[in-house]
Amino acid sequence: MSVIYKSEAGGRELLRRYREALDGWPVPAEHVRVPTREGETFVLVSGPEDAPPVVLLHGSGANARMWEDDVAAWSREFRVHAVDLVGEPGLSAPSRPVLGTDAPALWLDDVLDGLGLADAAFVGASLGGWIALDYAVRRPDRVRRLGLLCPGGLGRQKTGWLVKAVLLRMVGRGGVRRSAASVTGLADGPVLDGLALTFEHFKPRMERLPVFPDGALRGLETPVLVIVGARDAMLDSRGTARRVRECVPDSTVVLLPEAGHAILGQTEPLAAFLAGR
Repeated sequence: MSVIYKSEAGGRELLRRYREALDGWPVPAEHVRVPTREGETFVLVSGPEDAPPVVLLHGSGANARMWEDDVAAWSREFRVHAVDLVGEPGLSAPSRPVLGTDAPALWLDDVLDGLGLADAAFVGASLGGWIALDYAVRRPDRVRRLGLLCPGGLGRQKTGWLVKAVLLRMVGRGGVRRSAASVTGLADGPVLDGLALTFEHFKPRMERLPVFPDGALRGLETPVLVIVGARDAMLDSRGTARRVRECVPDSTVVLLPEAGHAILGQTEPLAAFLAGR
C-alpha cells in the first residue's frame, strides 16, 4: 500500500471512505475482481446483462466513484463496467504498467478477457483517456466507440501548474485544496473536498504522458468523441481539439469554454454517442 500512498494510515482512510461510497452506489452492481498480469483489478458491473458493454476508465487520483453521477443513466441501456485502474487509489493492485509500452494494453486484454468481453465501447478521462486511446490504437478490433474526456497524449502537457501545486502543498491542507481547485477547475463542494483529501495521502504518477503520433491517430477507424475544457490547466485543450479534428477520421470534438481539466455533466451527450444517436 505504501507504494502509492504517503502512509499506510492515509491509504487505509481513503479506502475506507471509498468502500463506504460503494455501499451507497446509486444502482445495483456486482463487485468483480479480475486477475491480471498487473495484479487483481476491481470492476463495478451494472446494467442489463444483454445490453451493449461499456468500459469506464477514470483519471489519475480517482477510482470508479468518478462515474457516480453517470452510472444510473448509463446502466439503463448499457452493461457498464467501471474499472479501478491499477496503481490508483481504488481497490485494484498498486502496480503501474509503463506508459508508452504494450503493458497497459496487455493489462486491459486481461481485464476484458476476465469480464468475458470480446470488445466494448470505452469512456476514459485524463489518464484513463490516454489508456483508452492507446488501447484503440493497439487493439482496434476490441474498441467499438471511444469517448474521451480531457484525454492526455494529444495536446501539449503543461508544466506551470506543477510548480504552483508544489508550492501550495508546502503550506499544508489548505494549500492542497487550493492546488486541487487550481488544477481541476472545480468549484467548492464535495467533489473538490474528496479530491483534496485524496491528494493529501496519495502519490500520483508523475511521468509525462507519451504523445500519440499523427499516423496512429489517422489509423483509427472507430468513432471518437472528445470533450475538453478550454480552461484546462494541465493540457492544451485547443491543441487537443485541433489534432483530433485534423487526424482522427471519424471524430467529434466539443470544446467547453468555461470548463477546466475536470469535465462534469456530460452524462447525456456521452450516452447518445455510445448509443450511436
